[in-house]
Amino acid sequence: MFQLHTLGWHSFQQLCLSVSREVLGQTVQSFLDTNDGGRDGAFSGIWSQQDGESLSGRFVIQCKFTARAGYNLTPSDLEEEFSKVRRLVSKSECDVYILMTNAGVSGETELKLKEKLKEAGVKDILILGVTWLEDQIRENKHLRMMVPRVYGLGDLSQILDERAYAQATAVLESMREDLAKVVLTESYRKAAKALDAHHFVLLVGEPASGKTTIASLLAMSSADQWGASVVKLSDPKSVVEHWNPHEKSQLFWIDDAFGVTQYESPLVSGWNHIINEVKTILRQGNRVVMTSRDYIYNRARKELKEAAFPLFQESQVVIDVHDLSADERRQILYNHLKLGSQSREFRVAVKPYLESVAKHNRFIPEIARRLADPFFTKKLYLSEWSLARFVDKREQFLIDICKELDTDSKAALALIYMSNGRLPSPISLTSAEDEALRRLDSDLGTCTTALEALRGSLAVHMTPDGESFWTFKHPTIGDAYSAMLRENPELLGIYVLGSDIEKLMRQITCGDIGIEGAVVLPSSLFSLVIERLVAHKSSSAYKTEWISGWGARRELLGFLARRCSKQFMEAYLAADHRLVESILKPTPYLDYSVEIDLAIRLFKLGLLSEDARRTLVETVSEYARTGEDARVLSDPELRSLLNEKELNRLREAVRTEVLPRIEEVRFEHQANRAPDDDPEWHMRRFTQLLTTIEETYPQSRRISNIIKRERLQVQEWIDENPTEEDSSASRDITVDEPSASPDISRSIFDDVDE
Repeated sequence: MFQLHTLGWHSFQQLCLSVSREVLGQTVQSFLDTNDGGRDGAFSGIWSQQDGESLSGRFVIQCKFTARAGYNLTPSDLEEEFSKVRRLVSKSECDVYILMTNAGVSGETELKLKEKLKEAGVKDILILGVTWLEDQIRENKHLRMMVPRVYGLGDLSQILDERAYAQATAVLESMREDLAKVVLTESYRKAAKALDAHHFVLLVGEPASGKTTIASLLAMSSADQWGASVVKLSDPKSVVEHWNPHEKSQLFWIDDAFGVTQYESPLVSGWNHIINEVKTILRQGNRVVMTSRDYIYNRARKELKEAAFPLFQESQVVIDVHDLSADERRQILYNHLKLGSQSREFRVAVKPYLESVAKHNRFIPEIARRLADPFFTKKLYLSEWSLARFVDKREQFLIDICKELDTDSKAALALIYMSNGRLPSPISLTSAEDEALRRLDSDLGTCTTALEALRGSLAVHMTPDGESFWTFKHPTIGDAYSAMLRENPELLGIYVLGSDIEKLMRQITCGDIGIEGAVVLPSSLFSLVIERLVAHKSSSAYKTEWISGWGARRELLGFLARRCSKQFMEAYLAADHRLVESILKPTPYLDYSVEIDLAIRLFKLGLLSEDARRTLVETVSEYARTGEDARVLSDPELRSLLNEKELNRLREAVRTEVLPRIEEVRFEHQANRAPDDDPEWHMRRFTQLLTTIEETYPQSRRISNIIKRERLQVQEWIDENPTEEDSSASRDITVDEPSASPDISRSIFDDVDE
């Protein structure tokens, strides 16, 4: 049983359009012509149905929609249509009449309707009621792709086979209500095509642009179309943990792959570390869907191995909410209000202003969700001006909502935020979190009660893959809470005390250094942060003790290099006297060295002593002189640490010491390749060295010829050592382009209050 009565007249006509093409085998060219009396669709020619039967002549299609659940059609419902049909027959414009309706049609009603239509002169008649339509939805996978809202209009077990249902239900059942409101946009079509072509898609867009909605549609369609097991994960490590080499149809869905509300460098390092595994996962026929906020991805690109994994660029779909068509905006707003929790009285009152809301240049899908939830409209006066402000001041409006919450609700949001947006359930407080709650004048019991009250509006309880946790209903709520923290020094102190130190390092900056979405700490809290950083000796992300210590140090150095002002760095160096000494002799693979990053940062701030600078320069220069790692010559920022004399001496050493043994250097690089390394990426440091030498001596024909010969040798080696490809066939998800644009002379919001 599908709740087709919730579609609305416009979406129902779109469903009928898809049915005419997918099931009956006919493309309607002039469909939904609301100005052509008595015809919602019309065409002439031969209609070749998929069952082999053919109808010919001039066709008229009528869509009869009812918003009443369980309603049965009666002949009187079409009384006005009969006179229109007679007029069309007299003009030789109606040989075949097709009625599609979401109402029930009894055998007796069907006979009476056919009699009247025959009397009007119609030769052939098809009457297709709700039972027939529901059968088509259940039986036709591609039809469901064309109108993906139907995934949310019925029980998933009706649609998916038993295996796919069991795998998808835990991840997607909680999104059923959102799926019912979805609108098929151009961004979704592009994403589906990218997933077809590359088995990978990266959805990039501004906050609340609909990235997660599109990802959920791709996940549902994958489970439906080719029986994929859907796994929703949060970080790179979990992808490898959940990858089953014997399973050829998994879909890995990672929301906010590089950070939820701001860029998180450890996540990017994690993706770089498993690039080869991801390639293998895709070659086996599995699929990967990632999402990221645009400003976060722009920062992540600087560290991602895009050369080793070009799909980051090739299969990227940028979702621009400003590209939503006028009809898509209307439909998004209609679906949310029609299926939201607002009363009929509210929908009646807001109806006159919905067109202007949809046209507002700051309209985003998240606005439609908020407008459809009474929680967000308690104090909203319904007028064109106030609704325009509701849309225009969307960020401030959400901040004001959070500020007006009761004490326990604010404390509940604080717990989620301090857990980096993922509060384990059942809740078990650390001593620091317990202290934070006391300072917020709350406790665990009242916080738990508040979370239940916030469920569905500001918070949501999730259980993907057996893991149970509370999170924000939408990441923008985390943004709003972050803004509250920045405005309240008392809250900031509680936050620093109560947050996990690893999560804290991903959310704060010590001083304002321009990182969007970060919580900026004032100097009054620097000493408290330094105390916690100095005590941080192991990372919970690793089980082995020595790796845990290595991970903790790497996180600390990355934080100091990227998220701290000069004032904070001076204070930290005073507390940790051995820090500078520990970064002066980094190991090769300098492209991923946080020690180098921190040294560059200290040099720029004027905090790296001359002795320390010389020691570091000698170390990285030695790597270049042996041909092991030439980052010091290719990276302008690292190169800036060398004075002119040191730079000239190093360049000359590369010419006289490295170039004569360049073939030997190439062999050394080739020999160090691990079996599962991408060969082209593995040779990147060597080709970088070649480029550096070539650019340093552009006038030398001899050097140019040597470099050209070595590049050819590298390419031959890459060709001889291909990464193993998998030839298993895949079944694509395809989405047809709409064959016609509807004429919206009738307002889409006409029946929003029914």
